[in-house]
Amino acid sequence: MQQQPNIFRQALGSLAKAVGIVSISAASLFLAAPVHAAGSWKAHDDDALLFDLRTGKYRLGDGIRGYQTDKGVCVDLADMIMAMDLPIRLDKKSRRATGWIFSERQTLTIDRDGAMVQKVNDRKKLGDGDIYDTPEGWCVNVKTLSNWMDVTLTPDLSNALLIIKSDMKLPFERALERQEKAKKIRPRKSFDLASLPQSQEPYRFWRTPSVDAVVSAGGLSDKQSGQQFDLRYELFASGEIGRASFDARLSSNDEGVPENLRVRAYRTDPKAALLGPLKATHFAVGDVATVSTPLVSQSTVGRGGIVTNRPVDRPDNFDRTSFRGELPSGWDAELYRNGQLLAFAENRSDGRYEFVDVPLLYGQNRFEVVLYGPQGQIRRDAQVVPVGLNSIPPKKTYYWAGVHEAGEDLIRLGDYAPTRQSGWRGGIGIERGLNVKTSVAASLFSLQIDGKRTHYLEGSVRRAVGPTLVELSASSDLGGGTAFRGQLLGELGNTFITAESIWAQGGFTSDRIEQKVNGSHSLALDHQFKIGSKIVPFHIDAQYETRTDGLDRLNITGRASMNLKRLSLTGEVNWEKRFSAIGPNPPDQIEARLLANGRIGGVRLRGEAVYRIAPEKRFERVNFTGEWRASERADWRAELGYDAQLDRGRGAIGIIRRFDKFSLTASAEAATDGSIAAGLNLAFSFGPDPRNGKIRFTSNKLASGGQALAVVYRDRNRDGQRQADEELVENVELTAGHSAASTPTDASGQAIIDNLQPFRPIMIGIDTSSLADPFMQPALPGVVITPRPGVSVTVELPLVSAGEVEGTLIRDGGAPLSGVDLELLDAQGRSVRQTQSEFDGFFLFEGVPYGTYGVRIAKLSAQAISMSPILSVRAVVDDDNQVARLGAVVATMDQIMANAGFGEPSQKNAPAM
Repeated sequence: MQQQPNIFRQALGSLAKAVGIVSISAASLFLAAPVHAAGSWKAHDDDALLFDLRTGKYRLGDGIRGYQTDKGVCVDLADMIMAMDLPIRLDKKSRRATGWIFSERQTLTIDRDGAMVQKVNDRKKLGDGDIYDTPEGWCVNVKTLSNWMDVTLTPDLSNALLIIKSDMKLPFERALERQEKAKKIRPRKSFDLASLPQSQEPYRFWRTPSVDAVVSAGGLSDKQSGQQFDLRYELFASGEIGRASFDARLSSNDEGVPENLRVRAYRTDPKAALLGPLKATHFAVGDVATVSTPLVSQSTVGRGGIVTNRPVDRPDNFDRTSFRGELPSGWDAELYRNGQLLAFAENRSDGRYEFVDVPLLYGQNRFEVVLYGPQGQIRRDAQVVPVGLNSIPPKKTYYWAGVHEAGEDLIRLGDYAPTRQSGWRGGIGIERGLNVKTSVAASLFSLQIDGKRTHYLEGSVRRAVGPTLVELSASSDLGGGTAFRGQLLGELGNTFITAESIWAQGGFTSDRIEQKVNGSHSLALDHQFKIGSKIVPFHIDAQYETRTDGLDRLNITGRASMNLKRLSLTGEVNWEKRFSAIGPNPPDQIEARLLANGRIGGVRLRGEAVYRIAPEKRFERVNFTGEWRASERADWRAELGYDAQLDRGRGAIGIIRRFDKFSLTASAEAATDGSIAAGLNLAFSFGPDPRNGKIRFTSNKLASGGQALAVVYRDRNRDGQRQADEELVENVELTAGHSAASTPTDASGQAIIDNLQPFRPIMIGIDTSSLADPFMQPALPGVVITPRPGVSVTVELPLVSAGEVEGTLIRDGGAPLSGVDLELLDAQGRSVRQTQSEFDGFFLFEGVPYGTYGVRIAKLSAQAISMSPILSVRAVVDDDNQVARLGAVVATMDQIMANAGFGEPSQKNAPAM
């Protein structure tokens, strides 16, 4: 129950802050208006009321004053105007109120001396008991005010609430909803995920897989091939077998005949608790990808096995990393680093994208792989790769070991296409952090390259020198060939520097060094220029390759990006110069590329143009794509393109329609050579329904991402366990990390969250802004899960009754402390609420779940006022103490701050229970 003394205390503080705000002349009216009551009733302190104005889950203003009259309850009109932000002006001289309510068309004029009120064109006489003069101002009967505003105002005297109800959303409600949405996209308070409750989903001997399916059918008619019909499908499944995860991908050729099948069984654990003493983070058998090293091995895919204890998100090398993933038919991909476009990947026959050996910069590298579908679908996968002193922690050892047949699927369905790396290959490697600045690595390989088997030994040492990382590597092929490499990553001011030199001798050849190459040297610079208010990332790199046959090569690339309001431009120029030991040098190759992403009105535009500057000037190709919303569930996509080599222009139009259970795409295309094409694309996923064990169909990708089933219930006995008689709560929105889930809980209190990033811990919680009852709050900040592909994890989220904690923060001696940030600590020492003391030291924590708490001064505030953060108070919020009043809370000097350890939640920081 809301207590009137508490609301009155808040109102006094808020009124003190508003003394200087007198733009509404109602303030002067309050002081100068004569006091005479309508009828026989007169204002008296015994009849005074103070309400908390609420609409749904929102609280408005700082309290509404009112009275209990002989004709019901009246409320102060000026308080209502300020709380609801109404454009109404009260004039003390003319004793009139003029303005409008919620809409400029809904004009309102109140004439006290004329005893008239006019709403729009409806003019009526003020009745006895409509308005009373009180010491505060005009006190309007709530029924009269409800009629003027076309809303229902209901006073709840027992809870000191004045509740607003309306058949439509009012302007201030829409404004509050916009504020709530803005809060959801701002950074939220971070938690130590390890300190929060965990929900573990054990592996099973068999778990029915989830399946992502794409089926495409199309027809083509042109002069060369005549008429033809294509039918393709792709199935990607993930589940569990033998207490391990597995995934499988099956794709067909254009005739619908199965062509590729990849199968993998694996376990991944970010906590490194796999395979007993090996303490592995990952092991896999089937179609696997191996690691890469600076001089010898490049990551390849084939049938075999691998095991490692490396961190799940750690790249193979400190200066580069690789990205691989599934690329459905007709899709292409782009790779961005820190907002700058680095590479493109177009659709290929094996249904994968690969960005291999992507350079890393010193510091934080934020990568984003953006996948574009043929009819406007967009998927994004972001990852942050840090490069710094802690690449390998001191005294920590990482290992890996793997063997596989490169280029060969575990189950081959189509023809075998050999590559340069085809054949069985294996290796083992270790890395060791010696201290904060130094680490070493060694590896042993047996590889088959160009049909020849070679054994390699490789070693490296890495050292941090100031703001740079330096790595020196050496390798021998155990047959007389050797190679050496020096690598530097550094930061000079706002410029990032990457330099590399490789020398090879004795015919050394590997995945990294091709035949007849005896030297490779590169230098790259990344800098962000500021042009006015714009930040322009600029990249330039030069690579020089020397060969034993004298055919050396120089390649220089420059790239710049710029954001212009709603348009993002990335331009790239590439110059390649070749040298010949005999005869004239080949002509230079210079090519320019421009990529544009932007929005004009409701249309998202994406364009790419490639122009050859030398040896002959001409456009290579130009493509433009426009995408716009047709409805909430449908999008249009249009394309225009020209290919100079084929002398062919083309145009296409497509629409994608998303249903709950599937998405359907239709497209049509025509070209200047007379060819026409049309196609249909059906995409859907199906898998076990965690709510009832049946099969569910959805347009979300179930097999490639993780799932969570959240159950929200009212924990009446506050034991953290759902009982049969504890009701489930409907229409509660959830959060997944810092993002809001799109689907609220249903009538059974359940909601499914799809598309969770696998093997990355994430907190599933309740979005408190969606709770209609302010006196019901989550018992926990959330529950942490580690999603697995195709697997649903069940999370129970209890709601408990809530109250408030209030007090007054003072110095030792009685002086109030104002503007001090305070934190409310639960029994585990976690900060669950934050507030700030007011001008007289008063503080209030609202929406506090029932329990026992302590109070702490926030770290920065404690340092600023030279006070110990620990406050010797204990607050109990329960049915008997819905408002825990702490009274005067004394902050002591900082003699014990050095031993308080206030920066992190701990047992010594937790309140005494």
